[in-house]
Amino acid sequence: MKELLYRIKQWLAGLSFRTGVVVLLCCIPFYVLSFAQMSLPISVEAKGVLLFVLFGLAKTFQYGGLTILGAEGVKRLRDWWKRRKG
Repeated sequence: MKELLYRIKQWLAGLSFRTGVVVLLCCIPFYVLSFAQMSLPISVEAKGVLLFVLFGLAKTFQYGGLTILGAEGVKRLRDWWKRRKG
């Protein structure tokens, strides 16, 4: 099992910077949906299941994107954000 997770991590780390940014940005709609679904007129159980699934997808995209970017990619994003803010 450890070897499989290591292989997946290595494969994700081999993807491009742009792919990492896109995957990281995909977590935003899932975070919004995970909490916006609370206003739907459905049962509490269905809301719980939706929260679990949507929040899990958001976290999966978040950690996947960070794995693709790596430490150097996160540093590039921080530098870009600082330059952008002025």
